[in-house]
Amino acid sequence: MRDYSLQTTRADARDVEITDIKTAVVEGNFEWNLVKIETDAGVTGIGESYRGGGVPEIIEYTKRFLIGENPLDVERLTRYIFQEMSGHGGTTGKVVTAASGIEVALWDAAGKLLDLPVYQLLGSKYRDEIRMYCDCHAGEAYAVEDGATAYAEADAYSPEAYAAEARRVVDMGFSALKFDLDLPRDNDPDPYNGRLSNTAIREKREIVEAVRDEIGDEVDLAFDCHWDYSVESAKRLAYELEEFDLMWLEDLVPPENMDAQTEVTKATRTPVATGENRFRVFELTDLIYDHGVDVLTPDPTTVGGLAETLRVADRAEENYMPVSPHNVCSPVGTMACVHLAAAMPNFDVLEFHALEVDWWDDLHTGSDLIEDGYIEVPEEPGLGIELDESVVEEHVLDGTTAF
Repeated sequence: MRDYSLQTTRADARDVEITDIKTAVVEGNFEWNLVKIETDAGVTGIGESYRGGGVPEIIEYTKRFLIGENPLDVERLTRYIFQEMSGHGGTTGKVVTAASGIEVALWDAAGKLLDLPVYQLLGSKYRDEIRMYCDCHAGEAYAVEDGATAYAEADAYSPEAYAAEARRVVDMGFSALKFDLDLPRDNDPDPYNGRLSNTAIREKREIVEAVRDEIGDEVDLAFDCHWDYSVESAKRLAYELEEFDLMWLEDLVPPENMDAQTEVTKATRTPVATGENRFRVFELTDLIYDHGVDVLTPDPTTVGGLAETLRVADRAEENYMPVSPHNVCSPVGTMACVHLAAAMPNFDVLEFHALEVDWWDDLHTGSDLIEDGYIEVPEEPGLGIELDESVVEEHVLDGTTAF
């Protein structure tokens, strides 16, 4: 087995060791898995893995072989995790998700140790500000309780409710929006086969039309379908919405079958987006080279971290494909994505998915991050963000403890 453990030396000033790795699960609109890496240089790095159970336990396991390693070797240590846990399903799934959060924390620590912002460590800076799209919902049309979707009453899904929410968010300064387009109606007459009735498609068209009429053509508009539909229904829906010039339709069909995804993408002029359910570059390569997607949406806190996302973006750039990272994170993961977006030539727009969390910006010690729909790329070392640990403790998941 390849040995990725420390086998090199460096100057004393950069001879640093990891002394501890800690986690905290914060209850926002999702359960945010935060990571803290401590070093013998007194420098701490923070990161975030994608939401969900099991990730903190995997991060705890990595302490068996990461303690004593040099945090400056970000990519070597990420590969070390994959290799050491390869027999644990380490090439995909939760192990990669856990490694993603550790990788982000390593970049933060490395930036602080070297006195450079993370974007510079990633190789370049293409932009000073990162345009955000706001993932928003009509009324109370979407909620997650214990990991399960909870639908609201039918009136929350009226075209008028969507249009009103779109107007509210545009007035906040956002120039790009996304709504969920999967609705309770989709389960009628059968909740299992993924087919959309004519009535369901008409209802979706009315929602899209109402939002477009309200905000006009100058605001970018996308809709997410959460992998719900059969191939024929996905095509019918995409055809029906072509006239509204959407930024994209996202995750129309279940994520496992790349041939089905490609069939849908090539059948419509409505741009199709997907990618957040894939792990590492290997699971996205065929999709990219087969042009099975128009806009790629990998999640950096899922796919393997910031460097792995850049590998994905490199392949997308070879195929003239924009990348819009999926992001449902706290300010920590969001700022990691901001540095990534600054370093990525084919970046398009970054997701913001915490509009309903009125204490989102309280989680860090700086000023509010989003201004008029943009986040400024920080120039401070590392991620340029520090946690307010009293707020972390206030919102930590019941039954768990903060760092």
